[in-house]
Amino acid sequence: MRAVANAAVLIAAGCVLGGCATQHYRAAPIMPSATAGQFESRSLADAGFRSFEERSLGHAGAPRPPDRWTLQTLSLAALYFNPALDLARARVAIAKGAVVTAGARPNPVLDLTPGLPAPYLLTQDLLFLVETAGKRGLRIQAARSLDQAARFDLANSAWTVVMGVRTALLNYLVASRRVGLLETQEKARADQVAILEQILSAGESTRFDVNVARIGQFRAGVAVLAAEEQLVDARSVLATAIGVPATALAGARFSWPDMDSPPSADSLSIDRVRRDAVLNRLDIRRALAQYAAAEADLHAEIARQDPNVHLGPGYTYEEGHSYFTLGFSIPLPVFNRNRGPIAEAEGRRQQAAAAFLQTQAQVIERSEQAYAAYAAALRTLAGTESSYRLQRAQLQVVRHDIAAGTDDRLSLDSAEIQASVLALTRLDAVAGAEQALGNLEDAVQQPLAPGEAWLGRLPSPSDAGR
Repeated sequence: MRAVANAAVLIAAGCVLGGCATQHYRAAPIMPSATAGQFESRSLADAGFRSFEERSLGHAGAPRPPDRWTLQTLSLAALYFNPALDLARARVAIAKGAVVTAGARPNPVLDLTPGLPAPYLLTQDLLFLVETAGKRGLRIQAARSLDQAARFDLANSAWTVVMGVRTALLNYLVASRRVGLLETQEKARADQVAILEQILSAGESTRFDVNVARIGQFRAGVAVLAAEEQLVDARSVLATAIGVPATALAGARFSWPDMDSPPSADSLSIDRVRRDAVLNRLDIRRALAQYAAAEADLHAEIARQDPNVHLGPGYTYEEGHSYFTLGFSIPLPVFNRNRGPIAEAEGRRQQAAAAFLQTQAQVIERSEQAYAAYAAALRTLAGTESSYRLQRAQLQVVRHDIAAGTDDRLSLDSAEIQASVLALTRLDAVAGAEQALGNLEDAVQQPLAPGEAWLGRLPSPSDAGR
């Protein structure tokens, strides 16, 4: 009877101690209507975002709304709101949990066998698993490598989000300028039509000249409408890149002071670009972490050739007599030496090595192509800049001649139309150069423009989010 009571006490104690660490299920249902409402209510004036922004910028008291939203402040908003980062953070949480799982020690096993008729026969054994050959440490090493890979993936997702904001803001500002230039051109063409109508009334022109001018005015008006539609679309794309509804950007004004002055190709070098790509790319570092995990996994599979040991005390009560034993059990590696899992692990390590080399080669090739494209875009910008400056100078000459009475408004309208056409060409060249610069920065995952040095000081994406 005493043995039975002791066993009962042991079992109860184990249940109580285990219950202290028991976690309970908490339901987290997803209601589509509620999540949609939460998204629609997002605002750049959100108190949580403002607190995150102040921590990131290192100062408080920024006006809300700010006079101008910059690429930096919009990037911080994207780090806070964009749902793509929530998915990457969830993967980090899974990898972090896997580290805990890898380090967990196996629970002891209590084997209780009562006999019949009780209580004259009782056997109980308590077995502890002893892992050999450092298997637990190898599991932890592999899990930590995968955790590091998940964190690199989160950082890479954050960089991708910021680059998306950069592209969206660039397209919005270009679309906004395009509307302004086309409106100027439409106004000049309308003035041209009015002057030609007056000349026609005086019998000094033909209806053909007026009709040609009207067609030009009509085309300019259509171009303005199309540009305005593109501007609305660009604002919507920018809101999506940030992770807020388009209504959250209503009334917001944006600024990019250095947009018209990208760094020269001479300030960069292909060797530096190639080196930065190999050293800074997060996907390369992630591939290295994944290779380290595959190598640790192979080491663990080789270690599993050494069997684990089960040790533990035993107690038997039989018709008033007590017997104490020390149990020992070990699987005999007679039929299976773990060759199959070892071969699989070797294949995974080879796969991880090949994936790393492929990623590295792709990064180098992409960085070289991006550098060449940026240099070509700068040459295009330089050519259009020269033509634009010459036309601006010619426009000033026409205005001077009109003031002196040696020219007329038709010449001024023609000069302004030509200047707006060249300004649009120059705007496209600026957009192309900035897009090529963004592609180059994305290729090396490193800020290259002096005004974008803050990219290297972005807060950890783990510290952002709602």
